[in-house]
Amino acid sequence: MSEGTLFPGLFEAVPDALVVVNSSGRIIQANAQAERLFGYPLGGLNQIPIEQLIPESVRERHRAHRANYMAHPHVRPMGVTGQSLIGQRLDGAQFPVEIALSPIESDQGPRYLASVRDISETQRARQALVRARYDALAARIGQLALEAQDESGVVDHVPALLAAALDASMVAVVFVSSDRQTVGTRASVGLADVADETDSPIRLHKTKLLDRIGAGESLVIDDLAGDAVAGGRFPIDSPCSGSAALLPLSDRGSPMGALLVLSSQPRHFDHDALHLLQSVANLIAAFVQRRRTEEQLAHSQRLDAIGQLTGGIAHDFNNLLTVMSGSLQLLEMECDDKPEASELIASALRSVGRGAELTGKLLAFARRQRLVPQAVDAPSLLRDVESMLKRTLGESVRLYVRCESELPAAYVDPTQLDAALVNLALNARDAMPRGGEITIEARSHRIGEQGASAELAAGRYVRITVSDTGRGMAPETLARAMEPFFTTKEVGRGSGLGLSMVYGFAKQSGGHLRIGSTLGYGTQVDLYLPAAQASAIAAAPVNGTRIEGKGETILVVEDDQAVRDIAVAFLRSSGYQVLAVGNAAEALRRLSGEEAIDVLFSDVMLGEGINGKELALAARQLRPDLSVLLTSGYETDAAGEPTADVWAFDLLRKPYRREQLIAAIGRALDPQIRNRPGFQ
Repeated sequence: MSEGTLFPGLFEAVPDALVVVNSSGRIIQANAQAERLFGYPLGGLNQIPIEQLIPESVRERHRAHRANYMAHPHVRPMGVTGQSLIGQRLDGAQFPVEIALSPIESDQGPRYLASVRDISETQRARQALVRARYDALAARIGQLALEAQDESGVVDHVPALLAAALDASMVAVVFVSSDRQTVGTRASVGLADVADETDSPIRLHKTKLLDRIGAGESLVIDDLAGDAVAGGRFPIDSPCSGSAALLPLSDRGSPMGALLVLSSQPRHFDHDALHLLQSVANLIAAFVQRRRTEEQLAHSQRLDAIGQLTGGIAHDFNNLLTVMSGSLQLLEMECDDKPEASELIASALRSVGRGAELTGKLLAFARRQRLVPQAVDAPSLLRDVESMLKRTLGESVRLYVRCESELPAAYVDPTQLDAALVNLALNARDAMPRGGEITIEARSHRIGEQGASAELAAGRYVRITVSDTGRGMAPETLARAMEPFFTTKEVGRGSGLGLSMVYGFAKQSGGHLRIGSTLGYGTQVDLYLPAAQASAIAAAPVNGTRIEGKGETILVVEDDQAVRDIAVAFLRSSGYQVLAVGNAAEALRRLSGEEAIDVLFSDVMLGEGINGKELALAARQLRPDLSVLLTSGYETDAAGEPTADVWAFDLLRKPYRREQLIAAIGRALDPQIRNRPGFQ
């Protein structure tokens, strides 16, 4: 060799690859092991730059590192850097190495000895151990998910477990709010927060974080300090060095939050670490999604169960009200010449009316009210509601109404929608005793097949949002907000039926109701209503209905004796002949005979046997021209769900007044009305 050989015997006896480099960075001596390791022929390493033995992508950085080392030479044992170093063979193949450095003084000037060791097998063993540790951690988190009673049982443990496994300086799990406007830290380690007693300088930039979560893409930055552009994309306020990773938490394709990890070391997250983070992010997202689905299902089942009970109570209560109302009306006729008695009767009838309103709200929650859906122009309806509410809400409440352009028509009952919006606005007002803002906003909303759920099927909807700046609700209050009779208002200020009525109306209309609220930050109610497929056809006006009978025969079918007696008294007092039976079998026997019967007047719910709707259909088989009028306080078929067939017949809601019954019978007997298309 041109510059002489140092320690020739020892040089070849050492099992590691050895190279000696001069102050210009060229190799002046190499042993046979070095030539074999890097794939060079005998003497092939002589006088080549040392950077030729490493990948081209890091050569410039190595030159700077080499210059710094030569300016401050020292003995550096193998493995002290803690970093993976890469060597490159003559054929371009790359492999992991460890290097020890030692300065040497010689007659020709300073020399530098590098001892190089191939650690491919060692690294593979290390990787296997690391992967086994990561797999054990993933299994541990999975076990927590199986054992946890709620989200906290998993999410709260994740940051500490990951921080320990990855030697990370910060780990945080964050979730976005339902309206995608705010983001909150659910659990963290090493993150500065107002609620935490930590001296960490690391703070999240909430706006950037919302943007990154909304993008739904993973973000990995190898060197925060070295890459200012990439570092600026990571959602942290405080300047940091090292490496970072953000992995989104997805809920059926929509972002629900993110897992964020910071390390003080650059290029800290290798393939295995990122695989672990992605696995944990998937576990968290799947667990939270499952828990939320279970909670929604349990909530829906609880409301359905309460709805079944409520509907049954309303049915029985309506029968009682019918008897009370009917008896009072008959007394009113008898006491027409007694003013004092008439005043008492009128007062009692008003109370019966309030009771009927109450059962109407119960039936709305139970989804047992009769709806007349049609295409409704939401902007026009909202303008009418706005005009009425501005006179009702008071001067301390500011009302804002906004509608998206080209909003489709909603297919709903306009009267019930009007009542639902008024209920929501009044609830919002009551949540702001010192005044505030109420915003009603209508937008188009589409749900694809992937986004469909038990709550909302795929399709197009009109979403009407009512939000306020009131005091909001605690989680335990929010969980019961839609239950009937549940209220946080003082005695006498509310029945607790407002939200439950709106919920029932939305569900019965084929939509849904969602509530989001945070204590101290207001409440947002989203009312989803199906969009109309076509314009509705207005029904022809009904005129000329007879008020009194002319001796026609009415077959009354009612299983409740007291209610049956009231109906019979009303009809006979109005000039009708009446046949009264207590069940469908007896009614069919009468209809099979020769008796003249002009109208079948039947309750929908008839106890044992077939119900009123089935009786009406069977009666039409026996007498195709028979007029049918149904009545109900529960408006469902025997299976418990409203059907289109039952609405094919005119229906009178209980409790009814005498004039309402007589008007309905008159419509059934009027040939012009009976022959109108769509009237049965």
